[in-house]
Amino acid sequence: MTSILGNGTSALLAFQRALATTSHNIANASVEGFTRQRVELANRAGGGLGANYQGAGVQVAGVSRLADGLVTRRLLDSRGELGRLELANGFAQRIDQLFTDSSTGLPRVWSAFFDAAQGVAAEPASQAARTELLGRAQALVARFDLLHQGLEQIDGEINATLVGGADELNRLATEIARLNVEIVRNGPGNAPLDLLDQRDRLVQQVAVLVGVSTVPQDDGALNVFTAGGLPLVVGATASRLVTQPDDYRADRLVLALQSGTGTVRLGAGSLAGRLGGALAARAEQIDVGRAELGRIAATLAEAVNRTSRAGLDLNGNVGADFFALPPPTPLAHRGNTGSGALAVSRADIGALDGVPLEFRFDGTAWSARRASDGSPVALTGLGTTASPFLVNGLAIVASGTPATNDRFLVEPASTAARDLAVATNDPNRIAAASRVRPSADLANLGSGRVVSLAVTDPDDPDLATPIRLRFTSPTAYELLDGAGAPLVPPVTGTYTPGAAIDRDGWRLVLDGLPRAGDVFRVGPNVSGSSDNTNMRAWANLDDARLLANGANSPNDAIVAMTTRVGSQAREAAFALGSQQGIDAAIVQQRESLSGVNLDEEAANLLRFQQAYQAAAQVIATADTVFQTFLAAVRR
Repeated sequence: MTSILGNGTSALLAFQRALATTSHNIANASVEGFTRQRVELANRAGGGLGANYQGAGVQVAGVSRLADGLVTRRLLDSRGELGRLELANGFAQRIDQLFTDSSTGLPRVWSAFFDAAQGVAAEPASQAARTELLGRAQALVARFDLLHQGLEQIDGEINATLVGGADELNRLATEIARLNVEIVRNGPGNAPLDLLDQRDRLVQQVAVLVGVSTVPQDDGALNVFTAGGLPLVVGATASRLVTQPDDYRADRLVLALQSGTGTVRLGAGSLAGRLGGALAARAEQIDVGRAELGRIAATLAEAVNRTSRAGLDLNGNVGADFFALPPPTPLAHRGNTGSGALAVSRADIGALDGVPLEFRFDGTAWSARRASDGSPVALTGLGTTASPFLVNGLAIVASGTPATNDRFLVEPASTAARDLAVATNDPNRIAAASRVRPSADLANLGSGRVVSLAVTDPDDPDLATPIRLRFTSPTAYELLDGAGAPLVPPVTGTYTPGAAIDRDGWRLVLDGLPRAGDVFRVGPNVSGSSDNTNMRAWANLDDARLLANGANSPNDAIVAMTTRVGSQAREAAFALGSQQGIDAAIVQQRESLSGVNLDEEAANLLRFQQAYQAAAQVIATADTVFQTFLAAVRR
């Protein structure tokens, strides 16, 4: 009788607990991150031996969370990567729209500028054509600035993302540390299961922000680390993520982690998640985009200005710079203690690659390295005015007294698109005519003719000095001065049709078969109002091999830049789509184990209800038997 009552009572209590757990699962079916719970039942130890053995009923061995640690870790990794790709994709799509849309992109206004130059070449004395060129130049400068400001705006948004993300991470880390305290207080294995769910949800939110790895402690606490292994939460202690000004640019924020052992600067490689994606987007999209856009702007300014100085304007004056572009400004490290300074100029536009360089003084000498990866870059020269450092198309002069470990960041072209301006608003100042003109004497008897005369060095002081080229035979020539006297020392050469003859900053190309005594002249252009020689060279600069040491033209660079931006956007979209698929599969795997299935819970509810009713019936039966026993004894 006692065993019947004991069995019924234990079953009643056990199934009551099972019903409560099932109802708890049903109530939390829509709660994100809730882990399904299950009552674990075990038989109670009975008594007796052999045929006299009697069971003692059932007991609740515990309530378990149906969670898989491996799946949880995979989900954390997925959420960190998903957060990174979502942010990177958003920025990539915006930059792609900025650079490739016809209303904001560079190609249309770029082509319009050079089309206007062709117009001046066709009508060099036309005020309308010259005014059109100035207008197109202003539009091109405005478009460069628009693209640069678009990148700067995204950079500012990255600052805001870092500030907001750091505040959110600190809140989450503090809450995880608090939950660790609550869980440890209940002892290992006795933590309220809902607190474990709450902590897991917070860890997932941290993973979306920075990517995490977790290490459980024996006391039930959970240690949380960044993707790069830096501690965010250790037991009851939470580190603090802060934003700091960049060492070189006060307007740009970077991340640092403050812990009990000090403050550690966090780079893009030490974080995943949204904040890691923001840092990666800045390095791979914003900085690269500014550098390449500026390189194209600097190439345009240097090439057009050089060509302008090779010509004469409508007033007969030597052409001045058409574009204004200041030299790069080196950025001093905020920790510098010496009085050292660097003066930077663009010495060779063909060698300019736009990659930012960090210059460091070690106490004895200067060295340079790439700012992006720290790889060393060779310097030539002494760093003086007479012998400047030459590196990647830059000329750098060091001055002052730098202290050991003083550093400067040199960005060759990162601000060029912003700083570019048109230097004149007078259409008469456009230098369409060449400073030098070729001519052939009327008395020449051979078939030699001038193919072209190009200015190769507009800064040569002897550029406009008259020169006569007199053939001493069909295959040999000598150079004479403007009066016909031999140069001192004498200059002679061998003639080959189509070969270039270089002198005093110009290059003359002849063709045909001259005779001995034939004379060709190169001298100053004194009446060049209708001469379009210089403007024809100007109009062809977009296809000239000016970049990458003669390998690429500005048109090639624009196409490559636009293609790169579009490829980054497509790759970011593809990567995000793939990661979303991976994340959905992991979530589905987790839900199949840990999620609440209402149909299953409804079946369990019915099963446990029936079991509970049956246990109650067992107790009723025990009561009937007991009452029968009492009645028999009273007789």
